Amino acid sequence: MIRRIRRFLNQLFNKSRKINDEPLNKVSLIVLILVDIFILINVFTGLDDISRWHISPEQAYPCYSEWRNYKTQTTPNKDYEILSFGLLDNLSNQSSLQQIYQQAQVGHLGKVSEICLNYAKYKDQTKNSQNQQIVKNIAQKETKISTLEQANRNIRNQYDSTLLEKVAGQAPDKSINQVSAEKAKQELEQNNRQVTTLKQEISNLKTELVAKKESTSFIAFIKDGNQFSNLETKYKQASFWYPSIQLGLQSIFLIPLIIIALAVHSFTQRRGYGLISLISWHLLVIFLIPLLLKIFEFLQIGAIFKFIFDIINTLFGSLLFLISYIYILLIPLVGFGIIKFFQKIVFNTKIQAANRVQNSRCISCAKKIQPHDPHCPHCGYYQYIECQNCHNLTYKHLPYCKHCGQIQDSGGN
Repeated sequence: MIRRIRRFLNQLFNKSRKINDEPLNKVSLIVLILVDIFILINVFTGLDDISRWHISPEQAYPCYSEWRNYKTQTTPNKDYEILSFGLLDNLSNQSSLQQIYQQAQVGHLGKVSEICLNYAKYKDQTKNSQNQQIVKNIAQKETKISTLEQANRNIRNQYDSTLLEKVAGQAPDKSINQVSAEKAKQELEQNNRQVTTLKQEISNLKTELVAKKESTSFIAFIKDGNQFSNLETKYKQASFWYPSIQLGLQSIFLIPLIIIALAVHSFTQRRGYGLISLISWHLLVIFLIPLLLKIFEFLQIGAIFKFIFDIINTLFGSLLFLISYIYILLIPLVGFGIIKFFQKIVFNTKIQAANRVQNSRCISCAKKIQPHDPHCPHCGYYQYIECQNCHNLTYKHLPYCKHCGQIQDSGGN
């Protein structure tokens, strides 16, 4: 197998740097490599664009993440937090949340979930000027509380220092602190009263916001367990199939290019158009490289791999390192299958020899030669082999003798 792989790689590199069995000069080779790089970059750009054609699970179910966070939260203020999330951001944005969700499906395949659109509709109803003002007032009061608490920390530091000076018997006029202990205590108590009052006001404002009619409708909707279970099931299904959809779209992009490049290469090789044959060969390799990479990527994150991953997880629990063995076994098998496909079908020596003999061309270099020429005048290749049955000369690589019809086991090596 190693010998076959080595032979295949040698053929690959020889075909990539020769025109009619003659090596390219350095300048031509550099130009060809630059063209290859440019085309390869554009191929990957096209693959990236077409892979985004179908909307992702996050775009199809944009409310899932926020909804799931709400379901898993245990804080007492989670109703207020989901109501206030993004409420102030909408002050400068005229688009509703429902319109923002729907923008994801413009120019793309797939649609946004109806459940998320209903989620957005209920949340848009909470985004009125009164509720926005409540959230703004709460934010201002929380900022004021932070300022008062910072002031209290500074006063406590000075208060503790003043007490130490007093214990040490230092005269008040020599103190490094500007605030006396008695005054510092008064300011602390006053600030603490203000903080308590502000916290109570914030609590009242939060209760007021949650008690609003549009708020209670929104909270009732997101507390509906059936709605969330349906959303979660559909999101997981979309996440499961999305890599497969991406691979399908990328294949639609690449396979026509591969077929065209292969057809042009086969045609120009038969006709002896050396430069076009070389360029088409490079294009064929360039188009195959991303396809193989995407297939390997799909095997890691796609539906097939996830299915295998779930089986291993069920059977072996935490022994997930066994997945590495699957990669070690599966990827070489895929690579071996691709090599065998190109050796046996695309670049099959017998098929090429049959076509070249029919068109009076050299079996090795495909250049035009005269019928019955024993050697190619272009590359010197000997065209015949002795038949094992009748011992007459017959064409190399063809399955049967042209004189007695006996099968040729050697294949013309």
